[in-house]
Amino acid sequence: MIERVSILGGTGDEGLGLALRWAKAGYSIVIGSRQQERADAAAGEVAERVGGADVGGMENAGAAAASDVVVVTVPYAGQAAMYKSVAEHVRPGAVVVDCTVPVAASVGGKPTHILGVWQGSAAQQAQALLPKGTVVVGAFHSLAAAALGDLEREMEGDVLVCGTRKEGRERVRELVEAIPNLRWIDAGPLENARIIEPITALLIGINHRYKTHGAGIKVTGLPRAT
Repeated sequence: MIERVSILGGTGDEGLGLALRWAKAGYSIVIGSRQQERADAAAGEVAERVGGADVGGMENAGAAAASDVVVVTVPYAGQAAMYKSVAEHVRPGAVVVDCTVPVAASVGGKPTHILGVWQGSAAQQAQALLPKGTVVVGAFHSLAAAALGDLEREMEGDVLVCGTRKEGRERVRELVEAIPNLRWIDAGPLENARIIEPITALLIGINHRYKTHGAGIKVTGLPRAT
């Protein structure tokens, strides 16, 4: 059972939204940032909005070392530098969950366009930058940050989870199902992140055309107990 989750990039909209949801579910949360002051401010917001939340802020390196599950929600433009700065601090055997999407907006382009990544995907780039043997999982790409941050709003949809090892994907299942109405879907090996990550850009375009902020995905035809 997961007791503590570190969220690197937890001061951004997606990271803060996940922190709020998991704090509400009873997890101990560590919010990581490049600056201690920003981490403390984000932790303070979570504590204010979720009564009784067990939450604290640290610089990214300390946050990476603090938990056996590390969730990374930084923009693509800062992903490589962030991993290089924390790689030696990640615990042996930890699961690193990468939520990064290489949208062109991270380098001044359109949010509906995807950048090419040499390794194939942002998650595979993360794997290349972490110590050999680190369990890397790609997940939470299809959840709208605005919806996550609105605790009065019920989430819905499926979360496609791909990763280097099946046990890593299974471990992330607990975090998915801690948020009511979300369903965990085993999306296979980490290589499938190159298919899953671009879905974010697709959903951004759908949100824009339909003037909403919560478009997601659902996979049909699966057994009820997936």
